[in-house]
Amino acid sequence: MPLTEAEQIKKLLENSKHALVVFHANGNGDAIASGLALALFLEKIGKQVDLVAQDFHLPKTLKFLKRAESIRDRFPYLQKFIITVDVRRAGVQELSYDLKEEQLRIFITPQHNFLNREDIRTAQSDFKYDIIFVLGTPDLEALGGIYDNNTELFYKKPIINIDNSNGNEHFGHINLTDITATSTAEILYRLFKDWQAENIDKDIATALLTGMIGATRSFKSANVQPRALTAASELMHLGADRDFIVQNLYRTRSLATLKLWGQALSHLQHDTATGVVWITITRDEFVRSGAHADDLYDIIHEIIGTAPEAKFIVLFHEQSGPDDQTPRVHIILDALKGYDAKQILKSYPPVVGDKKQATVIIAGKTLTEVEKEIIEEIKKAVR
Repeated sequence: MPLTEAEQIKKLLENSKHALVVFHANGNGDAIASGLALALFLEKIGKQVDLVAQDFHLPKTLKFLKRAESIRDRFPYLQKFIITVDVRRAGVQELSYDLKEEQLRIFITPQHNFLNREDIRTAQSDFKYDIIFVLGTPDLEALGGIYDNNTELFYKKPIINIDNSNGNEHFGHINLTDITATSTAEILYRLFKDWQAENIDKDIATALLTGMIGATRSFKSANVQPRALTAASELMHLGADRDFIVQNLYRTRSLATLKLWGQALSHLQHDTATGVVWITITRDEFVRSGAHADDLYDIIHEIIGTAPEAKFIVLFHEQSGPDDQTPRVHIILDALKGYDAKQILKSYPPVVGDKKQATVIIAGKTLTEVEKEIIEEIKKAVR
């Protein structure tokens, strides 16, 4: 009888020591909370775990989750470089090194005779990770530089792909995907129950429920099924405090955030023919509000929750260039009804993100010029 996906993953973990957990560069609350829950669970069963996401910045609304500050924006190291010296003939009297102008020099003083090139061999160790979990990510390219710069790692090590997106490309050696689930967190909860339910403690339950609440706007989305509500109830029974989570996710908006929302909503536009909703924020408006870049994504999430008829939601944020002269516009595009956000922005590389949400910065054009171009690109996609 063939093993289920959960049984296959458990078998792989039995022979693994160090796990890597990654999610896409624009990881949302579900991906982040799910990653933390998985890391905490794997550590409870004796595994070492690193969480990495390209250019990661922790949203302030998720800082309450245990281990949240440990997510890295790059790999600490992947392999060790090994230098082997045969000292049977010469022995070793002293070993030292120095580092100057990014040049490492190693000095070996033999006890007698001398060392030569034939006595030295070099090699690379194996990768430090022996299993990779990719969460809430439709394809490997969405991981950005984490994948692009380390393709050999992803080629050589088993990949466990866990996602609830209907656009997932099933790139893993094991694909645990369920488009009927509310979130990656819900899938993980069922996986943990299949493995060792007794290891789901208060911190893990809190992270999982946070992912589910974040993905469903507190269970207001249309894809919430009875089993999701059952899972939420069980997680609360395991120690997750729903009110505490909601307080952190939605009721801790600063005055600066509210100012930015007010300014943004005053510029909201809607094209009913194509279902595009968009907002422009000037550089001066952003500076005056005193808000943080994270708040831009909060605006997107708020509109998603209150404009269910929208097919696209776009935010145009004017920025200062490196020389404070060249105009730059930061674009966040959400495609909500089966369109491909990354594909729509492909003419403006480098695009970061996936089919559902993609971002890009366009330099050398004004806010008005960029707004006109991108809205036209979206209209082309609809047509």
